[in-house]
Amino acid sequence: MKINKYMFQEEGLHRFLGTLEARIMEVFWVSEELSIKQMHHKLNEESPYSINTIMTVMNRLYDKGLLHRHTEGKGRTKLTHFRAASTKEQFLAEQTKNVTRGLIEDFGGLMVTHIVDAIDETDPHLIQTLEIKLQELKKRKNK
Repeated sequence: MKINKYMFQEEGLHRFLGTLEARIMEVFWVSEELSIKQMHHKLNEESPYSINTIMTVMNRLYDKGLLHRHTEGKGRTKLTHFRAASTKEQFLAEQTKNVTRGLIEDFGGLMVTHIVDAIDETDPHLIQTLEIKLQELKKRKNK
């Protein structure tokens, strides 16, 4: 699943997802399966949303590949359940990898320089992690 729109000005999940999308995914990442009605009930505990809005967003998350769904029953007894297609950690790993690859492909050495500068400015301990990853990469390339 590749998110097509990345919002640099936002923070956290909001860089990849809209506000309601992010809230719905947060609920799914700590839940098993939920119907639209169950999600609506959970979200209305915090702030009011139309059930149609919840249904639309959940179906869009399904279309984006972030949710799986299955339907049981027919007619009036028909019930559709949704669940997260991946864990939050898997989602973030995939999305950050996509963003990083794109920036390196577009800006190459400039991006690498800025990554190292940003690591040094925000968390110098990450330099050690970077060094370990580079050593692992060199070992794989030399085989």
